[in-house]
Amino acid sequence: MDCIFCKISKKEIPANVVFENEDIIAFKDINPVAPVHVLVIPKKHIESVVDVKDSDEALMGKMIIAAKKIAEQMKISESGYKLLVRVGKNGGQEIGHIHMHLLGGARLYENIRPA
Repeated sequence: MDCIFCKISKKEIPANVVFENEDIIAFKDINPVAPVHVLVIPKKHIESVVDVKDSDEALMGKMIIAAKKIAEQMKISESGYKLLVRVGKNGGQEIGHIHMHLLGGARLYENIRPA
């Protein structure tokens, strides 16, 4: 498989990892659009939200819990942050591996558009 996020999760490509457990890895976005911009991904390859199965329910919940822990770790939990999941081409999804953007560290307006 030639998925860049799978390669990051397998440590084949370096990334600035801020969180990792058995199921989830999170790393700083290389093109941040906010002071805090972290990508939270499952280590299991799932192309998009469209491809999430009922059996992935717990894994999707683990992504949210990981994002919450990262926000606390990065000291943006109290001031607030944005979680963004893009779905498909028209939703702006550019990498074919489900991922969540954790954005914070500043007041975020609608014109912030992570790639």
